[in-house]
Formats: sequence, structure tokens, C-alpha cells
Amino acid sequence: MLKYINYGIVFQEIPDEVTLSINISNCPCRCPGCHSTYLWQDTGTALTPVVLERFIREYGNDITCICFMGGDAEPEYVNVLASFMHREYPQYKIAWYSGRPRISSKIRKTDFDYIKVGPYIKHLGCLKKQTTNQRLYKRVSGEDFTDITYRFWR
Repeated sequence: MLKYINYGIVFQEIPDEVTLSINISNCPCRCPGCHSTYLWQDTGTALTPVVLERFIREYGNDITCICFMGGDAEPEYVNVLASFMHREYPQYKIAWYSGRPRISSKIRKTDFDYIKVGPYIKHLGCLKKQTTNQRLYKRVSGEDFTDITYRFWR
């Protein structure tokens, strides 16, 4: 079962979206230099469709996107939550920040509007650096995604 530690409305994770960002614990990636090492432990509150519905009731008028930050220990369950959101709340975009170098073959990419892949590698930097290995993709149709990482660069 996925657990989340905290959440918040953010403006920088997904370009052109007001995003409810949900920080998921039990990260198996454990990237050296990680700024969120508190997410390495298996702690927090179960992240379920009921919890997502509560978030929508509370923040639904203020957001355009929901982003799962992590969940790499259980990609299939991230997909279950994304599928639920698309089915029940199609007005919201669904994003997933994964620390893996590629998306698990166990998920259905069409359940996501945005997918970020790539472990944090300190000397390459985060999405804001042109040297980053991380990439943010936006779904353009079906299973076709386009790289929009450049949107973070100034």
C-alpha cells in the first residue's frame, strides 16, 4: 500500500498547471544527494481513492493537476490511482514523478498526462539544469509523449 507523508499546491512541478503534489514515502531509489530523504522510510498515511476524493473536495476548485511524487516501490498501484482519477475526475491532469530511468512496463501510460523519469544525479542537476538526465514528458495523444523538459530551463 502506498503511503504519503505530505502534500501541497505547487506551481513549478508541471508547466502551466496548478498542481496538488503528493509526496509518497518508501522510495526505493535512494538517490545520492536526494533533497527528500525523509521519503525513504515506509511511513505516513495510506494513499487511497478515498483520500484522493477528500483532496478533491478540499482543493478541487484550486487545482488543474494531481502529481504523484514517487511511488516507485509500487508502480502498479500508482497506475490504479491514476486510472481512478481519470475515470472519476477527467477534468484534472494526472502526473507522476518517478525516480526510475524508465517507466515500468507494468503501468498503462495512457492513464497519465505527464510523466517525469530519471533518478536525481547531483552533478547533472535537477530539471531546471540543461545538463539534467531527468526528463518530463507530456502526453500528446494515446501513448505518444513529447519531451517538455526544456520548459524548466531559463
